Amino acid sequence: MGVGKIFAVLVMLALAATASTLAQAAESRRIVTTTAQIADLVRTVTGDLADVRNLMGEGIDPHQYRPTRTDVALLAGADLVFWNGLTLEGQMVGLMERLGERKPVVAVGDRLAARGVLSDLAAVPVGEPVVDPHIWMDVRLWRAALGEIGETLATIDTAHAALYRANAAAGQARLADLHRYVSEVMASVPAGQRVLVTAHDAFNYFGRAYAIEVVGIQGISTESEAGLHRIEAVVDLLVRRAIPTVFIESSVSERNVQALIEGAGARGHRVRVGGMLYSDAMGGAGTYEGTYVGVIDHNATVIAQTLGGQAPIGGWGGRLMVAGQK
Repeated sequence: MGVGKIFAVLVMLALAATASTLAQAAESRRIVTTTAQIADLVRTVTGDLADVRNLMGEGIDPHQYRPTRTDVALLAGADLVFWNGLTLEGQMVGLMERLGERKPVVAVGDRLAARGVLSDLAAVPVGEPVVDPHIWMDVRLWRAALGEIGETLATIDTAHAALYRANAAAGQARLADLHRYVSEVMASVPAGQRVLVTAHDAFNYFGRAYAIEVVGIQGISTESEAGLHRIEAVVDLLVRRAIPTVFIESSVSERNVQALIEGAGARGHRVRVGGMLYSDAMGGAGTYEGTYVGVIDHNATVIAQTLGGQAPIGGWGGRLMVAGQK
């Protein structure tokens, strides 16, 4: 059976599940999210009042992810589903739309887009999505997402509304502190070194929020192939501006980054890998880097240290297992 037919069967299985009402969702508290980033927010709000599962774990690329039979079973049995939206889970859009006809399905990114927070993004290459889905890279936006999730759960489960709102407020206070840390360490990077070159354009929100130029080899989605002209253009940039460092990503192949290094080397300019960043996926479950706070702490600390700024060895709060250059 071809991939298309298998996917169609999975969609049919999901739609065959009996839909739950909002009240039932509150009672059984079975929540499924697509990404670990969203699951982290939901767990912050619900505490032990819900069984929260996420489909995509460490090293998983959401742009190209296709749901398995196990995923469909989880989605079918869930009373409430949260996903990012904004084209991030490109292979799951149809399934989510159909699930939304039968049960509560919340696209967190769409909730934020309705506020107009994505309207001032810089233009993207022709053929790319017009909306950048990597909203969690700006801690302020993800703080707003936490509030949206808190209000969603408070509306659904009114019996625990006060607790959900209190948990969300506490989580937002912590993210406000994290945002201040990221702002401080990124501000310490010298002006001439504020260029972040990565495998794909997952860091535009980070760049906009913390005043750093971002250059991605691939576009917003990893489904867009990096052509020879694009690689040559980035090599030209590295050589012309004497940029010494590029970064790899945990969920994206290093192939294109290595092509940059080799291309620059052939022109007499040495480029090294400055470190690994978390872009579309978080770290391993149960680790500090497996939390949203840990991911942003890791990224900001490694970027600042590598680009000549000042950041504590162990990051914000000293919990990073590995911080600094690779």
